[in-house]
Amino acid sequence: MHVSISDLSFSYPGTKEYIVSDFSLHMKEGEILSILGESGSGKSTILRLLAGLEEPVKGTVRVGDKVFCDHGNVVLPVEKRGIGMVFQDYALFPHMTVEANITFGLKRWRRRARKERLEEMLALIGMEEYKKRYPFELSGGQQQRIALARALAPNPSLLLLDEPFSNLDAHLQHRIRAELRETIKQTGTTTLFVTHDQEDARVLADRVVMVEKGTVQKAGRPSEVFKDTWNEKLLEV
Repeated sequence: MHVSISDLSFSYPGTKEYIVSDFSLHMKEGEILSILGESGSGKSTILRLLAGLEEPVKGTVRVGDKVFCDHGNVVLPVEKRGIGMVFQDYALFPHMTVEANITFGLKRWRRRARKERLEEMLALIGMEEYKKRYPFELSGGQQQRIALARALAPNPSLLLLDEPFSNLDAHLQHRIRAELRETIKQTGTTTLFVTHDQEDARVLADRVVMVEKGTVQKAGRPSEVFKDTWNEKLLEV
């Protein structure tokens, strides 16, 4: 398995209540998996644990040939994990052009390789003519594409998406869902995203894991997970 998470648990210092409890998950390389749950279910905390932004109380995380943490002991710091992450607000650098944003994580690449990768990413998201623009000159959907291209540019071993459509209106969400899946599948990047929207999970994910209070309640292909609740578009927030 490309991603192996076993018994991952997390609680805030000084508290006994687990936000994430004995969470386990395994992913094949190139798979897109959704963690689906209500607000406060622990889904975003799981992403933060994988990214190294929080430290687990216990558990083991392996991605590819790298051990991120072992029995709760952090082995790899954030900067050495090789993970790409797209936040809810996209977190683009406002003072940098599209070109500079996308190549930000490629500082150690040779100049020619960096330029080639930039052009490859711009072509992938269909935004070749926008490379000299700044984030404030772009629509919400365009900003999301740039954030995705920036995360994919360094060839991450794992891509994490936190509520990827939360800042887009309903019409744009519908159009971009399938587009985002196609883009990720073209790169073959193993992807884990969290959402509270069943439609996001149904359209984007190969598999869905439903969580409640930081524990897995149900897992499987979208058609299996949603067969009893197919008409529910949103979980209550």
